[in-house]
Amino acid sequence: MYDLIFYLELGLFHVLDWSAIDHLLFLCALTIVYTFKDFKTVFWIVTFFTLGHTLSLLLSSFNIVKPPSQLIEFLIPTTIILTSLYNIINYKKNQNSFFEYMFSIFFGLIHGFGFGNYFEMLTDSLDTKLIPLLGFAAGVEISQLIIVLVILIINTILNKIKLIPLGKYVKTVSIVIILLSLNLIYQMI
Repeated sequence: MYDLIFYLELGLFHVLDWSAIDHLLFLCALTIVYTFKDFKTVFWIVTFFTLGHTLSLLLSSFNIVKPPSQLIEFLIPTTIILTSLYNIINYKKNQNSFFEYMFSIFFGLIHGFGFGNYFEMLTDSLDTKLIPLLGFAAGVEISQLIIVLVILIINTILNKIKLIPLGKYVKTVSIVIILLSLNLIYQMI
């Protein structure tokens, strides 16, 4: 039971850590276009991201797939930029939930590989990696839903008070996310 709680906390703080700006930016980019009326869609988009994240941890921790860490570190901010560009280009057009779910699971795979080496190191001496993996995945999902809840509250309030048109808000925040993500890439160089 201790292992489950330890890895649940690890998953929670993996995302809720301010130094994990990539997760925060990605979650913001994923959900900035939605309000509470879209909660079901947002829930599934975030859950598909967690599934991809968990799958890549599984593949990595069992040495099935080990992409180069430099490539993954480059692809993580790239996925954030692509998601933000999608928001700018596709805002107010027909949302394609299937496409967004697949987009989310694929990008979850990439983000999970970014944590895969560390997770493998943590679980290397364990007899089973299933409990740590489930605990970590649950922690990641809970923390992501907390962040999404905050984003949806902000989006809904701004939509209700009409302080800024939602389209301008989405595009402005998406541009800020792109700039911050470009800075992440620049820091790698």
